[in-house]
Amino acid sequence: MPRFAVRSAFTLVELLVVIAIIGILVSLMLPAVQAAREAARRMSCQNNIKQVILACHNYESAMKQLPPAWTKPALTGDGWSAQARILPFLEAISLASAIDFSGGYKGSKIRVDGVERPIASYRVPTYLCPSETNDRLRTGANGEAIHYPINYAYSAGKWFVYDSENRNGQNVGEGMFTAGRGRKFRDCLDGLANTLAFAEVKAWSPYIRDSAITGNMATPSIESQICGYGGSLKTQTGHTEWVDGRIHQSGFTTTFTPNKKIICLDNLGNDYDVDFTNFREGKSATSPVPRTYAAVTSRSYHTGGVTVALLDGSVRFITDSIDRDLWQGMSTRNGREVLAVPE
Repeated sequence: MPRFAVRSAFTLVELLVVIAIIGILVSLMLPAVQAAREAARRMSCQNNIKQVILACHNYESAMKQLPPAWTKPALTGDGWSAQARILPFLEAISLASAIDFSGGYKGSKIRVDGVERPIASYRVPTYLCPSETNDRLRTGANGEAIHYPINYAYSAGKWFVYDSENRNGQNVGEGMFTAGRGRKFRDCLDGLANTLAFAEVKAWSPYIRDSAITGNMATPSIESQICGYGGSLKTQTGHTEWVDGRIHQSGFTTTFTPNKKIICLDNLGNDYDVDFTNFREGKSATSPVPRTYAAVTSRSYHTGGVTVALLDGSVRFITDSIDRDLWQGMSTRNGREVLAVPE
């Protein structure tokens, strides 16, 4: 009887089964890998905002006050941000030494790799969350470098931000970072551990500006009120200028809770999740000059909330479900609220 050679090999069915098993295992592992990456990004984000608040503490130790949110330089309205003023305490000495705070940021230049460019276009790594999907240079109409975004904004309070005419004896908001004036720790009657200093924001945020409504504006109770104020819609330039101290570029308010969507339509029916500034700080206008009211929401790419730094130097993750009154109370320096800051 002839003997047939026996070959050992996979059948097609067996091969398909093995491939299916590998696919199932990969699908099970992928969420865990993504979760681990997000945990690493969130930890890096927390470290960044920790460095920012520690730099503020060092600034306060040296200057005996916190940096002002925005200051109007001579003859121009392009005033520097608090984030620009703390650069020497973020080990950005060469960048800080190129800044002339007596003038506006538009005229300040720095030489990078042999090329002179605006300081405003320089990327400051500490000011960018690793989860930011638009970590990119902002360019002008001719492709020239002009600005770089920011993800960590100062707290300006609840809604009212600035009044250049100082009516009723009040020209700045309730936050610890105010326009034209640096606050001292002693101004924080609510306690450093109960008061917001910085929080995450998304770069390239759409915002509505210069509605220029005069007189008092009550804090909006619902998001849809923002769309009724009118103004000019800028579709993607909010929080793209780390040098600019105006609220829509380097600050935030607690008008609405974290990650709250404020959907408004443009003339073509396109919807945008917007911020709002009634009147930009330092923008010239005939008297009476409209006050700066702002709903600039803290937003994050981290699921479920935002990372914040409190004035005592601690860092917390605040969930989207936080009570609105509690969130607003955390942003005031002397509201005398009794707060239990979420862990």
